[in-house]
Amino acid sequence: MLDKMIDVAVMASGGGTDFQSIIDASESGEIDADVKLLITNNPDAYCIERAKKHGIDHHVIDHRGKSRQEHEQEIIDVLEKYDPDLIVLAGYMRILTDDFVDRYHGKMINIHPALLPLFGGEGMYGEKVHEAVLEAGMKRTGCSVHFVTSEVDGGPIIDQRCVPVKNDDDPHSLAERVKKKEHELLPSVVGAFADDRVRLKEGEAVLVSEKDN
Repeated sequence: MLDKMIDVAVMASGGGTDFQSIIDASESGEIDADVKLLITNNPDAYCIERAKKHGIDHHVIDHRGKSRQEHEQEIIDVLEKYDPDLIVLAGYMRILTDDFVDRYHGKMINIHPALLPLFGGEGMYGEKVHEAVLEAGMKRTGCSVHFVTSEVDGGPIIDQRCVPVKNDDDPHSLAERVKKKEHELLPSVVGAFADDRVRLKEGEAVLVSEKDN
């Protein structure tokens, strides 16, 4: 076990329901993690209101009118001030450069609304994922949390949750079912980091159960 609560930074671009799930788990004492920072590229994102409500520092770093490198350097400058133990991409709608990803190797994770390696990669986000799942005739889908690497949605998978695909599902109804599992999975993985139960070994993620830790 770690001898202190870990500090978490979250990067999000939208409503921030996954962000909220981490906040709730932290404030309830379910996980030994303190959400210190929100970074968003979207000045209109509702996740900003969530940060304000819970007294979490937030920084709006708009990507418009900047090169990818300039934008990411602004993010790095903020992250260096807070020095988080873990960075969580929770609906952050920007593909990060290799340099940025390499800088935070092993301490940055992402949540994806499918059972990776299925239905991942560039262009697979939001309801587009669920549309693809339905078109493929899948009977089960779910969500995954993985380490972030230079391959989009291709990093080592830490943990997953499954849901059934129902005959009358549309992309919205399926998204809602998956989202509920995301709100269980993401805090669980963050909590595992806080308990030092997530390891990255030889390019693979290892999640140690609480009883084996």
